[in-house]
Amino acid sequence: MADVVVVGAGFAGLAAARELVRLGHDVVVLEGRDRVGGRSYTGTLAGVPVDLGATFIGPTQDAVRALATELGCESVPTYGRGKNLIRWRGRVRSYRSTIPRLSILELVDVSRIQWRFDRVSRRVSVAEPWASPNAAELDGMSLDKWLRSVHASASTRDLMAIMARVTWGCEPDAVSMLHAVRYVKAAGGLGRMLDTEGGAQQDRLPAGTQQIAQRMAGELGERVVLDAAVTRIRRHPDRTVTVACGQREFSARAVVVAVPPEHRAAIQFDPPLPPGHEELTQYWPQGHLSKAYAAYDRPFWRDNGCSGEALSDEGPVFITFDVSPGDSGPGILLGFTDARMFDPLPEPQRREVALSGFAALFGDAASKPTDYLDHCWGTEEFAPGGPTAAVPPGSWTRYGRWLRSPVDAIFWAGTETADVWTGFLDGAVRSGVRAAGEVDQELTRRS
Repeated sequence: MADVVVVGAGFAGLAAARELVRLGHDVVVLEGRDRVGGRSYTGTLAGVPVDLGATFIGPTQDAVRALATELGCESVPTYGRGKNLIRWRGRVRSYRSTIPRLSILELVDVSRIQWRFDRVSRRVSVAEPWASPNAAELDGMSLDKWLRSVHASASTRDLMAIMARVTWGCEPDAVSMLHAVRYVKAAGGLGRMLDTEGGAQQDRLPAGTQQIAQRMAGELGERVVLDAAVTRIRRHPDRTVTVACGQREFSARAVVVAVPPEHRAAIQFDPPLPPGHEELTQYWPQGHLSKAYAAYDRPFWRDNGCSGEALSDEGPVFITFDVSPGDSGPGILLGFTDARMFDPLPEPQRREVALSGFAALFGDAASKPTDYLDHCWGTEEFAPGGPTAAVPPGSWTRYGRWLRSPVDAIFWAGTETADVWTGFLDGAVRSGVRAAGEVDQELTRRS
């Protein structure tokens, strides 16, 4: 018995549970994995913590930053001194801004498309994108189709493809233009979302982001139950719910489901959810994104004035960052990889192609690491998928209104439901606090 059951012990679920406890409610958190953190998961490489999932925090991500500070989790600036690199059309070049200056004409075209994108976003509502004046038109096309409609050059389209892969874990032709615009606007614009200094990648946590979840869970204590995958949620006429996981059942006055929309489909709802809610799970798929890390005696790329930040138009590694603890070593490169060509490979081949990608950018020394680690989110047995949803064309206007609309005593959280920093840790925390407030209002009204 509990006032509220929270399904999922990621940042959204734990933030919701923490807020509900603060408001005086008795809470149980049920997590299907054997750990807390959701898509925040910290491993170890060469004795150094590395984030296999969510990694960075930046300016205006006030909810997660305040939470980290409150829990005593230290952050440091992401290393960014020196020149960035880009592997482009078979050549490696250097640049120092967010957008690579490949040529004057290419730079002009990228700036033109960014201006057009920002102009489109002014008419899109973040809270109710389906109600925007141009919603049907934007949701009826993919990001790639829009780029072609405004005559973006091949170079601009390829750069936007790199952005799509690291942001949503998909190609530009798989994501709705309405979703792309709404997502970027929720982050404060393209610059804020893509930049390191002054942007979403500005800071990281040396001990990893999962420690935030672990400390939240530590506060909640025995209220958090691991290895408890929820299989069924039954609603009763008196507006109470019964939540089943395995042979156990929990009765509550309300439930917060804090899992990605696609993974709501793994839960049987009795009676069934309204049609819009059920269809949402089919048309709000997770993207596909994986990570590879390589450790070296020291960050040798810094000797050549390189920041460790790089882009590549060839896979499977398409963007890198320097996450070394210091100049003296070890040196650690983080690479985001294209899951489609990376995940199916056995570990030795994944290592080989990842190191080949690092070496193509930083030289032969990158092919000889002291340690290596990768993580393929799409192959996980429980709740597989990338960092956030890759929402296809047509989904927002048909199903967006059901994303976080309560159903009797069922409330929804998760970074996909946030209006600020959707898809990021900050959005997850905000969504949990928002859902907790909705539950508190409902239980207070009933009382």
